[in-house]
Amino acid sequence: MMLFMKASKITDRENVIFILQDEIRRAYEARYDHRLHAILLVAQGMSSRQAAQFLGDSPRTVAYWVQRFEAEGLAGLADADRPGRPRRLDQEQICQIEKALRKSPLDIGLSVNLWDGKTLSAYVKQKFGIQLGVRQCQRLFRQLGFRLRKPRSKI
Repeated sequence: MMLFMKASKITDRENVIFILQDEIRRAYEARYDHRLHAILLVAQGMSSRQAAQFLGDSPRTVAYWVQRFEAEGLAGLADADRPGRPRRLDQEQICQIEKALRKSPLDIGLSVNLWDGKTLSAYVKQKFGIQLGVRQCQRLFRQLGFRLRKPRSKI
């Protein structure tokens, strides 16, 4: 008995391809895996140009990965440290902030009863002597899994 499968189709292919390629490039492990696949294809006999076309990269990029692999081995395919501004808060300070956010600002000695970006900024300045912007504090809320809530007025 022979079973026939219905052909799979993806609608809006161009957009889906763009989204998937972007996601592959963003994730650290995915980028490393992507390079490994390129090297594997070249090792199995494909040219850099063919592997690049198959994976959606430029031939120059794949040739560069092969060159790095030949010179440094697997370490040559790993992502290098990316430059950026160093964090102003260390992990211990972030843990202390997370514990503080689980309490009411009144319990910590602040004059408001709900946390918001402005209140967190004042707390960080008072506790650690580090000035963070309100927007940065709002991002920190989300990063730690908290949500900002505003009280609703009763009508």
